[in-house]
Amino acid sequence: MSSHHDHQKGLLITAIGGLTLTVDIPLIRLADGSPWTIMMLRTGTTLIAALIIWAVWRAMRANAPQLIPGWSGLAVAFCYGLTGITFVTAVYHTSTADLVFILAFNTVFAALLSWLFLKERPRLGTVVAMLAMILGVLIIVGGSVGTGHLFGDFMALCSAFFVALAITISRASGKDMGFTALVGVILPLAVALFMVSGEGFHVNQPWWIIFNGAVIMPISFFCLANGPKYISGPEVAMFYLLETVLAPIWVWLVFAETPTRNSLIGGTILIVTLAAHSLWQLQEGRKRRAAPAVGHPA
Repeated sequence: MSSHHDHQKGLLITAIGGLTLTVDIPLIRLADGSPWTIMMLRTGTTLIAALIIWAVWRAMRANAPQLIPGWSGLAVAFCYGLTGITFVTAVYHTSTADLVFILAFNTVFAALLSWLFLKERPRLGTVVAMLAMILGVLIIVGGSVGTGHLFGDFMALCSAFFVALAITISRASGKDMGFTALVGVILPLAVALFMVSGEGFHVNQPWWIIFNGAVIMPISFFCLANGPKYISGPEVAMFYLLETVLAPIWVWLVFAETPTRNSLIGGTILIVTLAAHSLWQLQEGRKRRAAPAVGHPA
């Protein structure tokens, strides 16, 4: 009964995190400012909110996780910091659809890094899914040639890689990295502060980005980081798909930004492949759990 309750709790927590994350890009766009000013406000408010939450947690309970647990935590924070820089840069240099579709490619990077460093050899189904996703990304990037979106697509790909690297290091260490992703914003914040000091402060609607950094980022990161404690990796991956599907819809409704044909084709390949692969992994997991029960009936 407790296991069933934990599973439901995990599904709810991860769903909240996934849904909350879908409004990140629309809020960045609504703030209407220069990339460095937006990055400064987004990361600055995220850091303040994270430190306040952590301080309250530590004051109330003794089991508050470390902000940066050792050298592995420092490496994870650095990876998330680089992600913060490349992600905001990508928002300003490519379409929302291209960005979120390419970000979904982090699952391929994660599988490759796990194979290289954790010796987790991918199964045939995973290899087929990886090849299909590579095709999807190639179609999206191919459609960006000559449109001025190529640099933004490359930044999105870098974001996907750094997130996958952070996940791989986290899994290898086995440490609680719940707050590490939030503290990692120190790097992009420092870079943004330096740039803004030179070019000036430029934002027309600052409250959108302050709300994003102070509320949306802490909720989404914290929920998505805690989901894997209660539910499986494939189930968590399904909730990450919410941003891939919904963010372009919100941007289309608010800004009338229509995805290109190549973006839709490549994005559809990515979404269908991810969904099918996650469902396949769930089914395989159920079979493995059921096998001992069949072999050793109570």
